Amino acid sequence: MQYENSDTIAKVPAVTLGFWIIKIIATTLGETGGDAVSMTLNWGYALSSALFIGIFVVAVAAQIAAKRFHPFLYWAVIVATTTAGTTMADFADRSLGIGYPGGSLILFACLMASLGVWYWQAGSISVETVASPRIEMFYWTAILFSQTLGTALGDWMADSNGLGYERGALVFAVGLIAIAAAYFLTNVSRTLLFWAAFILTRPLGATVGDFLDKPLANGGLAFGRFYASAILAALIVGLIVFLPQRAGRHSATAPET
Repeated sequence: MQYENSDTIAKVPAVTLGFWIIKIIATTLGETGGDAVSMTLNWGYALSSALFIGIFVVAVAAQIAAKRFHPFLYWAVIVATTTAGTTMADFADRSLGIGYPGGSLILFACLMASLGVWYWQAGSISVETVASPRIEMFYWTAILFSQTLGTALGDWMADSNGLGYERGALVFAVGLIAIAAAYFLTNVSRTLLFWAAFILTRPLGATVGDFLDKPLANGGLAFGRFYASAILAALIVGLIVFLPQRAGRHSATAPET
């Protein structure tokens, strides 16, 4: 197994409560923003996916080229993955006719494959090792798949299973509480718990986003996609400014347990 040079600098934020709060809001913004372009502007899922993938490529290139951690740049890439994940999942589930179960299974396989290649190449999938361009490529690929998977799971739970947006969000919130309990009360791998929580925050955001912008007749609050997106974007900016944002601890000299 290979490990990156230990003198590199971590370029992702420390995983704190503030990190998870911003992550949930960012995933909610991804849902409302993605739907605003694909549905409200009527671009369709394919063209919207091409747009957001293009934005993601530009943003992640800037992130990888950066020499140190920049909070606004990092979260811009996260938002790009959530918007791209929204339209990509909708394209697979609805336009291609794969359906939510089939789309979720395919995306789960893609995520597991990306994490497997990362582990095979680097010896760890811990975020503490994300401090070089090569590892960053693995990291962002896994995140893009996890965001897309989360969208499919959220839509599957809220739409196909008939739970609706509020109860769907509650299911994923309970899942996150269980992961938090495992973090504080057990010795389960922190890396495993991180990726489980990262995946579950996306369907939570998807169901909350749908709840904000869907019509009252469909169980939503009818905020409107652009209005909801503007509120969420302002919240993210405010939290980045007022919550401490620091680079995570870099530890690439040993594999994660």
